[in-house]
Amino acid sequence: MNTLEWIIALLLGAVLLSAAARRAKVPYPTFLALGGVLLAFLPSGPAWTLEPSLALALFVAPVLLDAAYDTSLRDLRDNWLPVSTLVVVAVGLTTAAVAGLMRFLLPDMPWAAAIALGAIVAPPDAAAATAILRQVKLPYRILKILEGESLLNDASALLIYRVAVGAAAMDQMTWSHFAPTLLLGVPGSLAAGYVFGRISMAVLPRLTDPPSAIIVQFASTFVVWIVAEHVGLSGILTIVVYAFTVARTAPAEIPARLRVPAYAVWDTVVFVLNVLAFVLIGLQLQPIWLRLDEALRLEYCMIAAMVLGVVILTRIGWVMFYNTVLRWFGLRTSRPLAPPTVQGGIVVSWCGMRGIVTLAAAFALPENFPYRDLILLTAFAVVLGSLVIQGLTLRPLIAMLQLRDDNPVEAEVGRARATAYRAALDEIDGDPSNEAEILRLEYRALLLRAKGDPDGVTSGELPADPLRRRALGAARRSILALRESEEIGDDAFHRLEEELDLAELSARA
Repeated sequence: MNTLEWIIALLLGAVLLSAAARRAKVPYPTFLALGGVLLAFLPSGPAWTLEPSLALALFVAPVLLDAAYDTSLRDLRDNWLPVSTLVVVAVGLTTAAVAGLMRFLLPDMPWAAAIALGAIVAPPDAAAATAILRQVKLPYRILKILEGESLLNDASALLIYRVAVGAAAMDQMTWSHFAPTLLLGVPGSLAAGYVFGRISMAVLPRLTDPPSAIIVQFASTFVVWIVAEHVGLSGILTIVVYAFTVARTAPAEIPARLRVPAYAVWDTVVFVLNVLAFVLIGLQLQPIWLRLDEALRLEYCMIAAMVLGVVILTRIGWVMFYNTVLRWFGLRTSRPLAPPTVQGGIVVSWCGMRGIVTLAAAFALPENFPYRDLILLTAFAVVLGSLVIQGLTLRPLIAMLQLRDDNPVEAEVGRARATAYRAALDEIDGDPSNEAEILRLEYRALLLRAKGDPDGVTSGELPADPLRRRALGAARRSILALRESEEIGDDAFHRLEEELDLAELSARA
């Protein structure tokens, strides 16, 4: 098959794997990883490659921005202590443990290469874990801790990674070489992300064409990453702060007709990037595997298995230790939060699946990097092993622990919805038109419903929404019939279809 045929086949295959993962109630990256392994050893598979220096920008920047944009700063601030220990201590301990293991197993491996491998496999990809956690409705705080960890642990791990790669190029690691990266990179990245965010929000609201606006969004994401990396800053931290800055401003500046298609495109692109990452990294395994003799293959597989074990056990050890300390001494916060539990600690410690950042960082190593083949093979094995072992057992583990969702979001949504419709009612108060009177009746009915619920958990539908959907369904069937009978052409049909789509969206809260 040619390249286009392979791309179509792989995307369709990824859709089928994703559907199978949803049916089996496991993270879809688990099936993508298995598919990547099968593709790597397909006799007539494609022979694609990618410039290593492009891997992090291509795979990590958009995925990270998408995650950061949806992250709640309030929840991140409430859970700063558990998140920071996972981001700093857990990543540091995992890096040190893996580096120590590699030096024990391969004394000839430079410390820089051993530390680079440790940093590559250190950051969990909580996207796989949260995909399961959202299905089983765990306590809200656990979900927020894992989301905060997945957002920031990449920054700490890749900061160590960049120092180690730079040290390998210089054949030594000294404080004078990497101190500027650590001392200046963090505050510089925070400032740069904020400045880029303000510049972006001065440009994006001026774009009124959805395709143009979405292209600029993607282009600006890559520009921010590339500029940050070129000037010696952390691309991860810069992108995170950039996303936070845009997310706090965009809702008031960007209209819904641009926002709705943008969200759909971003979700699709993140899925495609995960597919490409597993495919491209998987394709690199075949030439590595073929270059190794039988004895070396067995040795590399044993090393990869031991690294996977160390990665899993180190996280479990730290999380359960920290969980025990926190349950003994407690944690005071500005808002009441669910207290830590043993069951919660077990779930967090088992949510250590590795993913796209580990793959991209391994692939981004220079071609002449010491032990690059071993590092790439080990990184893929850790991703595959963690997704299979932990990804397939996380849901049964949660069911066994019988954790329950405290569901604070629904109460907040209900209260905020009542406030919003009260403001809408006040805005049209005094308008004598028939349309305003119809809206007043709907909003008053919704407010009465909200007042009858002490927790504020009320339906998001307006009272007339079920009738409105029935009417819209009839209207849609009528224009379909008109097009079928050729009484109207496609241009008129699509104009009416767009109007009905917008009306239907407004009737589905």
